[in-house]
Amino acid sequence: MAHLFEKIQRYSTALQMTPLGIALLLFLIGPIIVILITSFWKFNGFLTIPDFTVRNYVKLFTSGLTLDNYLETIRIAAIVWITTTVLGFIIAYYLVFDVLSLKAKMLLFLLCVVPFWTSGVIRMIAWIPFLGKEGVINRVLMSIGITDEPLEFLLFSEFAVILSYVHVFTLFMVAPLFNTMARIDPALIEAARDNGAKGWQILLHVIIPLCKPGIAIGTIFVLSLTLSDFTAVRLLSGANVGTVALSISNQIGSYNFAYSSANSLFLLIVLLLIVGGIMRLVDVRKQL
Repeated sequence: MAHLFEKIQRYSTALQMTPLGIALLLFLIGPIIVILITSFWKFNGFLTIPDFTVRNYVKLFTSGLTLDNYLETIRIAAIVWITTTVLGFIIAYYLVFDVLSLKAKMLLFLLCVVPFWTSGVIRMIAWIPFLGKEGVINRVLMSIGITDEPLEFLLFSEFAVILSYVHVFTLFMVAPLFNTMARIDPALIEAARDNGAKGWQILLHVIIPLCKPGIAIGTIFVLSLTLSDFTAVRLLSGANVGTVALSISNQIGSYNFAYSSANSLFLLIVLLLIVGGIMRLVDVRKQL
C-alpha cells in the first residue's frame, strides 16, 4: 500500500495535468489537425474530395485577392488596435489614478463590463439605427445645421466596421491595463515627483513602461478578435470591406472546405507570429 502511495505521489503532477491535456487534445489540437488534413483535399466545384493536393496553397499564395484581403485585414486591425489602446489607456488611467475611492473604481469598472451581458452581435447591430441615413446621428447633425444632408459614410462602410470593433473590443484593452496600473507602487510616482519630474515625464518614463505587459496582453486580445471576426464586416460594411475572416466564411458557405482550411491555417500562422513577436518584446509573465 505504501509503495502504491509513493507511485501516486511520483506521478501526481502528470495525473493532475491529464484532464487538461485531454481537453486540449480534443478541442484545440485535434481540430487544427483536421483543418490541416482538409487543407490538402480537392474541391471539384461542388464537393470537397479527400485527395492529396497542394493546389489550395498555390492558389492562396498566388492570388492577388488574397494579398488584398490580408492587407485590408491588417490595416483595419492596426486602426482598431491604436484606437482601443488609446481609449483603454485613458479609461484605465482615470479609474486607477483619478478615482480615489476603491468602491467607486470597482463600480465604474463593473459598468464597463455590463455591455458584455448582451451578445456582441446585438451590440454591433445596435449601431445601425444610429448610423443610418435616417439614424440618430444624421438627424442630430442636420438639426443643428452641421450638415445639410445625411452622411453616407457612417453606415455600410469601413468606418462602421471599425467603430463597432472599437466599441466591442475596447474593454479587452481596459481590463489588463487596469490590472497593470493598479499594481504600480504609488511611491514610484511620488519619488519621480520629488525628483522634479513633470506629469508628462512621469507618464512616459514611469507609467507607460510599467504598463507594457498590460498593453501586450490587451494587444493580443484585440488583434486576435479583430483578425478572426467576420460578423461586423458582413453586417455593417455593405460589401465595401473584404477581410480574410469574411473570405473564409464565404468559402465555407460555398462548401469549399479545402481552400477555406488552407486560408484558416495561414491566418493562424500570421496571428501566431504576431503573438510570438509581442511576447518576445514584452514579458507578459509580469502581468500573470
